[in-house]
Amino acid sequence: MIQEMQLRNLSPRTQVIYTNAVFELAKHYMKSPDTLTEQQLKDYVLFLSNERKLAWSSINQRLAGLEFLYGVTLGRPTVQIAIPARKGEQRLAEILSAEELERLFAGVSNLKHRALLEITYAAGLRVSEVVQLQIKDIDSDRMMVRVDQGKGKKDRYSLLSPRVLETLRQYWRRHPTTRWLFPSRIQNGLGHLCVRSAERVYIEAKAKAGIRKEGGIHTLRHCFATHLLEAGVDVRRIQLLMGHRSMLTTARYMHVARINLEATQSPLNSLLAVPEPSMQ
Repeated sequence: MIQEMQLRNLSPRTQVIYTNAVFELAKHYMKSPDTLTEQQLKDYVLFLSNERKLAWSSINQRLAGLEFLYGVTLGRPTVQIAIPARKGEQRLAEILSAEELERLFAGVSNLKHRALLEITYAAGLRVSEVVQLQIKDIDSDRMMVRVDQGKGKKDRYSLLSPRVLETLRQYWRRHPTTRWLFPSRIQNGLGHLCVRSAERVYIEAKAKAGIRKEGGIHTLRHCFATHLLEAGVDVRRIQLLMGHRSMLTTARYMHVARINLEATQSPLNSLLAVPEPSMQ
């Protein structure tokens, strides 16, 4: 299965997700997955939903891995029909205000962690993109951040804030690195920080700042797009900065942008004044 994924040039993160999906299925039944029936697979999907209470987005990721195993590796494409993925609920992101972001950044004393959070927000990066940033990706002459092989294996450029650049310079003077912008201590600087560690940095900073809004570090990317939209930046330009394939993906931020809500008046305001009810 790993060889098949490599031949199809699936991203390393996708390979990990797919492999873990197969591992969890085998562990659940304590059997090799190629011996399971379609009914057992259906029962497993219900177990993930009813017992483990996983969100459908999480279940869909697991189903994609299992469909690859059965459809590609084992040559049983009919299993794809037996375990269809459901469409998840559409939820709006909880956007942090400017004041909340200031509290978030100010409460982080570790320069490495503050730089990580600031550049994630200021450039609108995915967590998988920010942990893989290299020193060479910071273009201070053009004030841009290069995202090398982001989601969908696409390169793009995003914004480099002067404030972020100053934080990065302070961080680098104390902890000079040669390749990775955020190296992993576990691998003695040879590898980059893992996604889970970056998520933990955000969760801890959010708790310290007293922010109770839901969401992980991906919230900072949502904030980037929403705040640009509120500042009047064209949706097409935001799409390019975010690396979205479809304009529809970028347009969803219109639902949470404050400027669009403030510019709309309630229809109640246009009604004629209603006379007060008589007390008689």
